[in-house]
Amino acid sequence: MFGALQRSVRIQGRRALSSTTETFIPKITERRLNEEGAGGRATNAGLKVAVFGATGFLGKHVCYQLGKNGAYAYIGNRGDEAEHRDIKPMFDLGHTRFCFYSARDVDSMRNVIGDADIVINMISKHYETHQPIQTSSFPYVGMQKNYSFEDVNVGIASQIAELCVEMQVDHLIHVSAAGLDPDHPSEWVRTKYAGEQAVREIYPWATIVRPTQLFGTEDKFLHFFANMAKMYRMIPVPKEGQSLTQPVWVVDVAKAIHRITDDPEKFAGRTLDFFGPSDYTHEELAKFVLDIAELDRPIVKLPDPAFNMMSKVLGNQELVLMNEDVAKIWSQDFLPGMTPEQYKTQEGDDKILTLEDMGITATGIEKEAFTYLHRFREAGHFGRVDGYH
Repeated sequence: MFGALQRSVRIQGRRALSSTTETFIPKITERRLNEEGAGGRATNAGLKVAVFGATGFLGKHVCYQLGKNGAYAYIGNRGDEAEHRDIKPMFDLGHTRFCFYSARDVDSMRNVIGDADIVINMISKHYETHQPIQTSSFPYVGMQKNYSFEDVNVGIASQIAELCVEMQVDHLIHVSAAGLDPDHPSEWVRTKYAGEQAVREIYPWATIVRPTQLFGTEDKFLHFFANMAKMYRMIPVPKEGQSLTQPVWVVDVAKAIHRITDDPEKFAGRTLDFFGPSDYTHEELAKFVLDIAELDRPIVKLPDPAFNMMSKVLGNQELVLMNEDVAKIWSQDFLPGMTPEQYKTQEGDDKILTLEDMGITATGIEKEAFTYLHRFREAGHFGRVDGYH
């Protein structure tokens, strides 16, 4: 497997950007205001989508897909204007409504949803947020938890589903995750499982999207290996490097979610599992990233207790590369619920759909990783240009 990745790195190094053919044409591609037919970014798709989690890794890509096809978006945001300013040019002028909300203020969440046809919930965090508070005893400073995993993955998900029922929203798309287990050592995994079950109970016709590990520009997945190699001059891997993951390109997932919004009735009450074309051990991925970055660094295979201890230290650094809960996720196989062959042989209307069913060919990491990891080379790729120095 690693040999194939090495060959692909060399190919991508010569040809970093490859042209891809988009076979799916949304029915809204050419629509213009008050007209019928297909549409584009500067047209009116006649679709209003409320987006929770728009400023996240997946959320920005989903907004881009919605914007380029003329959708109107109601963007919920808990921060300041700087957090969502890069979303504005994804939509035509007048096609967005930015709403400040608090998850503890239900009326503000109602304001985000408004008269939306579809609500997309992509809210999630791999860590719990805290803030310093004054205490009465030494050292007179403590930490207060803002939002726990339970609050984010169960409480907020349930609240959004309840509001969709109350406000008679036609469709809800809830982004969960693959490989969830109520007995998993990771609290994030356990609460994501509980949140998914709660949404199914409250809003039975919700569309559940379950991607595996996401990778892409600005990810914290492949960047972990590259940053560790650059900053700490070694790459630690959990479970002796042998735990498996099957990463999926974030753009493929965003395209699939957009296609759900294009025909939401078709996917009401359905479950969709999105995963990449191949699975890898973390050791293979570490070697792959070192090959792209052209760095010679040792790969340290750690048992789970040692990796967890290291992750606790990294979780307290200014640049958080890893934390304890993510370490527990990485210590287990992060794979879809079935093999590709099992997905294909399913029968019945309740079968779990995949990217292939959406008309999307899953993109392998070897196709895209070079475009955003070559910067970790000495002088990037510019150092190879004659006369650059």
